[in-house]
Amino acid sequence: MTGVRIETSIETGPVADALGRVAAVVSEPAGVLGAIGTGLVETTQTRFEQGVDPQGNAWPALSPGYAADKRGPGVLRESGMRGGLMGSITREVTGDAVQVGTNKVYAAVHQFGAEIRPKSGDRLLFQIGGQTVAAKSVTIPARPFLGIGPADELMISDVVEGTLDKGLGAA
Repeated sequence: MTGVRIETSIETGPVADALGRVAAVVSEPAGVLGAIGTGLVETTQTRFEQGVDPQGNAWPALSPGYAADKRGPGVLRESGMRGGLMGSITREVTGDAVQVGTNKVYAAVHQFGAEIRPKSGDRLLFQIGGQTVAAKSVTIPARPFLGIGPADELMISDVVEGTLDKGLGAA
C-alpha cells in the first residue's frame, strides 16, 4: 500500500504562542462564560421590554379587565429597590457552566403559567375594572422569559469567536 504522511511539530514561534493562548482560554472558561452570562441577562431583559419569549413569539395579551386596571410596569418590569422580575435576572458562573435565572418566588408562574384555585371556599374573589369577580379558578398563561433563542445563539457564537480571536491575537 502506498501513501503519503506528513508530520508537523510546532514547538516555538508565533503559532505555538497563539495555540498556548487559545489553550489558556479553553482551560480557564470563567471569563468567556461570564461574558456569555452577561449577554444572556441582557437578552432576557430585552425580551421583557419586548414582551416576547426566547424564540421571539409575543407573550399572551393581558386580560382586558386586568389591563384596564393595571398601573405602571407591574410585577414583571418593576425596577428600583423593590425590583421586578426583569430586574432580578442574574448570572452565576460555576466551574465550566453559567446559570441565568432569578430568585423571585413567582418566576415559575410567569415562565410556565399556572392555575390559581381557592385555598378555602369554592370561589376566588377579586376586583377587576371596579367590579367584584368570582371565579372557580384563574389561569395565568405562560410568558416564558428564560431560554436560549436565535438571538442568544448568535450572541454566544460572537462571544466565543471574539474570545478565540483575542487568544490568537487577531482582535
